[in-house]
Amino acid sequence: MLIRLDPASPTLLADQLASALRSSIIDGRLTGGERLPSARQLGSELGVNVHTVLRAYHRLRDEQLIEVHRGRGAVVAVRIGGHAALAGAVHDLVDEAREHGLPEAALLELVRAAYRSAPQIGVVRPLRPAGPPSTRYS
Repeated sequence: MLIRLDPASPTLLADQLASALRSSIIDGRLTGGERLPSARQLGSELGVNVHTVLRAYHRLRDEQLIEVHRGRGAVVAVRIGGHAALAGAVHDLVDEAREHGLPEAALLELVRAAYRSAPQIGVVRPLRPAGPPSTRYS
């Protein structure tokens, strides 16, 4: 697994690491059930503090992309169907944005706005009546 972190970037190292791992999971380079390196080992390989790795792992755990077990390490979450369709859609979106000359910052803001306005999964919305509204006679 090749991970590159840029210490000169304004993005926190933990966020960079979480992003790199997230991409690998979504693209299928890391598969469900695959064990990730220990925080100590990965931190040593990348030249970062173990707490930086733990912050990245906990962010991915909160996103339900990995499972973290104290003493047993981190494992990529097993998901039925994986994220291949999502990865393809993301790549198509990026290609389309580049074709139209849309800057990265503008694309990211569009995605953020769409994500914020999308209904949450599991939220049940009330059904609208099928017919015209009923009238009540008093």
